[in-house]
Amino acid sequence: MLELTMTDLGGFHDHVARVDLSDGSVNYESVDDDDAKKYIGARGLGVKYVFDQGADVDPLGPDNLLAFMNGPLTGTQTVMSGRIAVCTKSPLTNTVTDSHHGGWSGARLKWAGFDGLLFEGQSDDPVIAVVEDGEVELRDASHLWGKGVHETRDTLEEEIDGAYGKNLSMMAIGQAGENEVRYACIINEDDRASGRGGTGAVMGSKGLKAIVIKSTTKMQQPADQETFQKGHKQAMQAIQESDVTAPNEGGLSLYGTNVLMNVTNEMDGLPTRNAQHTSTSSEAEAGHSQPNIDAENVSGENVRENILVDEPTCHSCPVACKKEVEVQVHHKGDDMNVRMESYEYESAWALGPNSMTDDRDKVALMIDRCNDVALDTIEMGNTMAMAMEATEEGRLDEGLEWGDVDTMVDMIDRVAHREDELAGLLAEGAARAATELGDEEMALDVKGQTMAAYDPRAMKGMAIGYATSNRGACHLRGYTPAAELLGIPEKVDPADWEGKGELCATFQDMHAVSDSFDICKFNAFAEGVEEYVLQYNGMTGLDVSEDELMESGERIYNLERYYNNLVGFDGDDDDLPARFVEGHPDAIPGEGGSEGQLAELAEMKEEYYDVRGWESGVVPDEKLDDLGIDVGPGTGVSRGGAAASGDD
Repeated sequence: MLELTMTDLGGFHDHVARVDLSDGSVNYESVDDDDAKKYIGARGLGVKYVFDQGADVDPLGPDNLLAFMNGPLTGTQTVMSGRIAVCTKSPLTNTVTDSHHGGWSGARLKWAGFDGLLFEGQSDDPVIAVVEDGEVELRDASHLWGKGVHETRDTLEEEIDGAYGKNLSMMAIGQAGENEVRYACIINEDDRASGRGGTGAVMGSKGLKAIVIKSTTKMQQPADQETFQKGHKQAMQAIQESDVTAPNEGGLSLYGTNVLMNVTNEMDGLPTRNAQHTSTSSEAEAGHSQPNIDAENVSGENVRENILVDEPTCHSCPVACKKEVEVQVHHKGDDMNVRMESYEYESAWALGPNSMTDDRDKVALMIDRCNDVALDTIEMGNTMAMAMEATEEGRLDEGLEWGDVDTMVDMIDRVAHREDELAGLLAEGAARAATELGDEEMALDVKGQTMAAYDPRAMKGMAIGYATSNRGACHLRGYTPAAELLGIPEKVDPADWEGKGELCATFQDMHAVSDSFDICKFNAFAEGVEEYVLQYNGMTGLDVSEDELMESGERIYNLERYYNNLVGFDGDDDDLPARFVEGHPDAIPGEGGSEGQLAELAEMKEEYYDVRGWESGVVPDEKLDDLGIDVGPGTGVSRGGAAASGDD
């Protein structure tokens, strides 16, 4: 192992635990100073650790690294600084992936004295990791294996001297992770999910049931208090003045992420019926025999008016976008009371309109069940929608009917336990299942991960964003709807493809920075790079410029792409499902407000690669050199060699 130069940057403890679950050993190491400066922390530093582990590892094998990382701003006075990054090689996509959740576990990990936890190997018996006062202890978890997240949470609170919401946090998997469902996720104690990429399956493959963190509040202080306070003041003012984030006034604060349901539906940008249509209204106009649905029934406005019971928040966040709900539902003879957080936009869409249901209360029940067994709600909903289309086409004899919400509710548990042949097929994810069923175009995926609730026919920035995301289809790698829907930092025409390649790359680099701090992306609805630089410099004691900080984001994004190139991904994998793409015989034009629209993907990719300086989706060696990415064998591109073969 290379000798590390320890870091003394503010915001770091210079303390990382490396846990080998195969033999139960726990070793502590410093954070390399050069890596901390190049890759910031959280996502960036976590990806660097995963990269150093090697790109050819089996995602569900002992050599894959599972990194829980916070950043230099996590758990500090910085606004919205309660997030944590989980980085690994994805069993769903075979790409590098990072998945984040809010709440309090990231802050408590920092307060407990850690910059990160690195897990490798595989335990013969289930274990939990207990973190306290700069140390990690492994304990037997055989009695927890087979339990859902909610029961695991309650059991651990009884066993460990602490209380959630006071001095205790937990990150756990449910039965889906135990059974290595490829889109299993990790849930913290408040139903916050590191949802995407199958991080829970990696955790399950290692025999790691949960991580419990016990700490008092020990916020780290800025190295340069004056600079930090200047940035903090500007950030708070921007958040309070934003129409989106203003506490108790902005759309995000009032309605949570689900403020977007009606907005995207009204502009005909809400994929419906497995994206065969672009809104619930245009689907109804198509004249299907299926009873009509209305996205308004699962919207943030409807939720707030009818079932909202609480508005909890994450560490250091005045926005409080989490919307806790309580519903009474009748399911197959049973009356149930369900109280859960949070009724999120993506979850409500995937389990709602895209699967042809608008049953608000049973959507809440499905989200709660996904949280308990720890399944990605987006992937679960999209996979069921794909199965519904397959059933309609006659590819599944006993499949799923459009809008059959009772079967959907039960399917969540069936998939988590891989109970039967159909559930086992769907547990592999929409892309693998669709290929097995003979029509891969039914899956709304890029690189094996399905897309989110923004139709790429209506929002061209999301078309290039989905296609070029390093972790598979994702709206959070580069959130162009900020500009296309909300006018942040300025309004752009969602239907215009020109300039979207550059816009997407800028957002991708910006979010790589915020994910590495690790702070919530929603601050970007108000803050800009100026506030980022002030708070980062103030906390760490560095003196980076705005350009240098954005270059760090570019470096992180290119390191991720470089990793994927080494796995075998190239520009051929930067694609979209045929139904969205201009010129493809199976393309389905947008409807309503997006009538006739398709995604001009080829044109946008050319523009994007030019901005990035990539060759056919591959990072050239000169680009690696320019960004100071000086590890690994190189791609061979631009030095007479050949890129890795496109085999994913």
